[in-house]
Amino acid sequence: MTNKSVTYSDLPLLNKGIIENVQQLIEYGADKIELMMDGDKWEEMEQLFEPLANQLKEFPVSYSIHPPAWDINLTSENRAIREASFNEYKKAIEFAAMISASHVVIHPGFCFSPVFDKQLAQQRATQLIGELCKIAKPLDVRLAIENVGYRGSAIFTETEFVHFLDNFDRTAGYLIDIGHAQLDGWDIPSVVNAVKDRLIALHIHDNRGTADDHLPLGHGEMDWKKVLDIVKEHQIDCELILEYAPGTSLEVLRTGKELLNQNVLVR
Repeated sequence: MTNKSVTYSDLPLLNKGIIENVQQLIEYGADKIELMMDGDKWEEMEQLFEPLANQLKEFPVSYSIHPPAWDINLTSENRAIREASFNEYKKAIEFAAMISASHVVIHPGFCFSPVFDKQLAQQRATQLIGELCKIAKPLDVRLAIENVGYRGSAIFTETEFVHFLDNFDRTAGYLIDIGHAQLDGWDIPSVVNAVKDRLIALHIHDNRGTADDHLPLGHGEMDWKKVLDIVKEHQIDCELILEYAPGTSLEVLRTGKELLNQNVLVR
C-alpha cells in the first residue's frame, strides 16, 4: 500500500475557534481535517457558511464534515426532532459542497429506551438517508454512514449494519467507528472486510471497553493493530481519521499519525 494522508478530527479542539483549529491542526501535521460542526462557534450556521468556506479553501488541506452529534437523532420517536436532525444534515451536505469536502458523516440514529422499536428506527433511517442521498448526489458529496450507539442504544446489530446499504447507490458508503464497534462487541476485522468495497473511512480511537472514551491509540484495551492489519492486508482504500476526545494534546495526534504510517500506510 502506498503512503497516503491521515485525517485529523478537530474534536480535540471542540468549542474553540474554527479557523484557529485548522491552523493548529496543520501545524501538527494534518493532511486533511474532519470538521465537527458542534459547539457555540457553529451557532449561526447559515450566516457562517459563505465567509467560512472562503477562508477554509485558502488552507493547504482538504476536508470532511461531521454534523452536530450530541443533540441529533435521525430516528427519534419525536417527529420534530427527526425533522430538525434531517435539516441539520441537509445544511451540512450543502456546506460540504461549498468546500469540496469528500464526505459528510451520518449517524443513522439511536434507540435510547428498550421499549422503542428498532425495526421502526431502521425503516426511518432507510427513508431519511435515502432522502439525504438525493440531496448529496447532485452536489457530488458522499454520505458516510457510521455505526453509533452502545449499551443497547444502537439500532443495528453487526449483521444488520453490514447489509444496511445493500439497496442504496454509492452516494452512501460506510464509516466504521472502531471504538463504537469495540463497545458493541463486534468482530471489527470481519466487519471491515465485509464492507471494504464501500468503506469510506474509519474513525480511529481507543477505549477501555466500558465507555466511548475516544482515547489515543494504545491508551485503551483495543487490539487496534489487528483491525488495521485488515486495511493493510486487503489494501482497502479508505480514509483513516484520528478522532480523539476533547482536550487531547495535539502532539498525540502527531504520534497517532506516525503509528498509522508505521503500521498501515507503509510503502
